[in-house]
Amino acid sequence: MSENKDHKPSGYFTGDIHNQYVEEHEMPNAKKVIWRTFWILLIITVFEVAIAFSSLNKELLQWIFVTLTIVKAGFIVGYFMHLIHEKFSFRYSILLPFILIAYLIFIALKEGVYLNFVK
Repeated sequence: MSENKDHKPSGYFTGDIHNQYVEEHEMPNAKKVIWRTFWILLIITVFEVAIAFSSLNKELLQWIFVTLTIVKAGFIVGYFMHLIHEKFSFRYSILLPFILIAYLIFIALKEGVYLNFVK
């Protein structure tokens, strides 16, 4: 026996000159996803604060902070800005320029340090 669900789409009219109806998309597990993301970000932040007071090498500590910050930014962009639900090609059209810019900044910083050693 199949269930006949009367799904009435929820949404709103834009109210502008076109007055289009925009359907809202509901995720049944949205609260669960938000809380899971919150706890993951909190754990990463607590770990960052904990290792800030450790006696690790300063350069290693900086790389750990940069890596964890990129991971946190990925969670924020993926879940809170809903990029995780987009198509593969659109996700990488957003992420690829970010990766290339980060790589160019890395190269520029390494070259800048190298130029100080050249006499």
